Amino acid sequence: MGDRLRKSRANDTNYAPVHNTSPRGARAYNRTPYVQPSTSPAPMPSSSTTHLVDRHRRPGYSHVRSQSSVDYNRTETTQAVATGAIGGAFGPYSYEHTPAPPPPREAQGHRRQGSVSRFTNTPSQSSHSHEVHAPGRQPSRRAAAVPAAGATSTTAGAFLYDTKDPELDDELHNPAALRKLDRQCDLFSGRGWMNVGAIIIICLGLIILFAGYPVIIAVQKPHILAGGYNLGGINGSGQVPDLPNLPSLIDKDTPDDARTRTGFDGQKYNLVFSDEFNVEGRTFYPGDDPFWEAVDYHYWPTGDLEWYDPGQVTTKGGALVLTLEEVRNHDLNFRSGMLQTWNKFCFTTGYIEVAVSLPGNAHTPGYWPGAWTMGNLGRAGYGATTEGTWPYSYDSCDVGTFPQQVTKDNTPEVSYRTGLSSLPGQRLSSCTCPGSDHPGPSVSRGRGAPEIDIIEAQINNYLRHGEVSQSLQVAPFNVDYLWGNSTPATTLYNNDQTFINTYRGGPYQQCVSCVSTTNSSNYVNGGGGFGKYGFEYWSNSKRRSEGFVTWTVDGEAMWTATSSAVGPDSEAQISDRIISEEPMYIILNLGLSPSFQGIDFKNLKFPATMLVDYVRVYQRAGHENIGCSPSNYPTKDYINDHIAAYTNPNLTTWEAANFTFPRNRLYDGC
Repeated sequence: MGDRLRKSRANDTNYAPVHNTSPRGARAYNRTPYVQPSTSPAPMPSSSTTHLVDRHRRPGYSHVRSQSSVDYNRTETTQAVATGAIGGAFGPYSYEHTPAPPPPREAQGHRRQGSVSRFTNTPSQSSHSHEVHAPGRQPSRRAAAVPAAGATSTTAGAFLYDTKDPELDDELHNPAALRKLDRQCDLFSGRGWMNVGAIIIICLGLIILFAGYPVIIAVQKPHILAGGYNLGGINGSGQVPDLPNLPSLIDKDTPDDARTRTGFDGQKYNLVFSDEFNVEGRTFYPGDDPFWEAVDYHYWPTGDLEWYDPGQVTTKGGALVLTLEEVRNHDLNFRSGMLQTWNKFCFTTGYIEVAVSLPGNAHTPGYWPGAWTMGNLGRAGYGATTEGTWPYSYDSCDVGTFPQQVTKDNTPEVSYRTGLSSLPGQRLSSCTCPGSDHPGPSVSRGRGAPEIDIIEAQINNYLRHGEVSQSLQVAPFNVDYLWGNSTPATTLYNNDQTFINTYRGGPYQQCVSCVSTTNSSNYVNGGGGFGKYGFEYWSNSKRRSEGFVTWTVDGEAMWTATSSAVGPDSEAQISDRIISEEPMYIILNLGLSPSFQGIDFKNLKFPATMLVDYVRVYQRAGHENIGCSPSNYPTKDYINDHIAAYTNPNLTTWEAANFTFPRNRLYDGC
């Protein structure tokens, strides 16, 4: 077993062969460093500490050396390494890496065959002196060893690092020279001035880039002269900025000759908003358009038979198309479209004109197309917002702000007896108690949502021709709803085409209105032409007597109502109603309601369409005032504070929206 194990290990490359006999030859390895037994230091071996010694020790030679001998050997070896005596031309302590020349052939021939040497170079003289020859053999005479060329163990110490002299290969290792350079300074150094110049150029470039460039751009950019609010003149509503790739306030397709006009008051008017509807396939769902939004609800206040759906409003063939069709939906039999700019685009004073092709023809009654404006504090179709605001345009603190226009003791008697008003009172009156819920700018400013109609089209059932009513809706009311319809308060310019409307209003509104006949060719099914309808109005809170509204058909003035037409009424104990000073938004719709006129279902055709070629708004030069929340008539904060009422059409009263009317200091006391 032991023989097999030894044989196996002998064949394994990881093990050296193991023998039971003595090593072959007369010498064996002794790993103990050799120390010259002399009182004086002797040259140390130049390469290895392992030497060949005789197996058979000489008599008297101790195999175990004393501790002092070992310590001395270590000290001397350390000294030899430090001084370069050990290392010579080999290993990490060498100075000269050029190998020493080989010894003479004579010296090489005296090496015994089979002698073991761990050195690649010729052994030193010290090494030879300790070589032990095999018994019975005389050593041959050797030639003297030739010293190696270059550095040796005895000469290497002179080339060791010395702080007395600098190294010659690299002045960077000489601290004195570096310190000398540090003390040098030359004001006329070309390289130095180039460095300083480069730094100055870089600094100037950074200053121009981050400070000069914005100033240059700001100076070169054309300044906007138009006044504006909230986000500035380029922002029409205070919510929609003028951004690239979005429709601008003025449509690029509006002709140049339509960008200015001379008003009926002789003033120059500039275009501030237009939409030509030339882009095909536009949609008006919430968020689709920066200025327009189609509604999605039933317009219950006037008993309409249709549901307004955003899908019924689009653009086609260069016109806005509102489609009324007979289809069962939302428990109603008809579906149509209404488009608004509420809280997106508003204007205060100016001239608005729309080009409309009315639905059907000029002979069949029933359709109710409309183009009108309303104060931004009331959102059409959202009953909670219009309760107590529509159609008030009143800035006085008296009985006109009370519920039903009567005091708690039922005076004035005529108003109480006739049931003149069914309104709940002006919610945001100038009688509002301090600290109450009010849009401002102060509680003493009467606020409301007045209405000015561009047109409401109808068919005269007796004469069977088309007409448009052009009206101003106001509150509080005159007794019997009689407004100042005589000259000079009211002026009709064409008695053959325009006449005073026999309908003057009812308990929910007073209607200051005239009716004008239409051109029968301006109907979708009567020639497809477009009639131009509009109104020009002016109001001035500092001189309210200047206020007026002038309505137009095809660019001609039809009639004018001045501020005197809605002046005070002593019998009703009310003061002046004012020409609207509120920011007004635009509404376009096609409805169907028996409350407006009789409907000829037998002859009406469905689907029916109302087309709008353009909408344009102008304002007096130097008096541009667009935006839905101007500083003198703000609406933004009030709307945001009551957002539930302004976003839920199912809330029909202010109380249903969990809000209460502010106290009226005359009616309720503060």
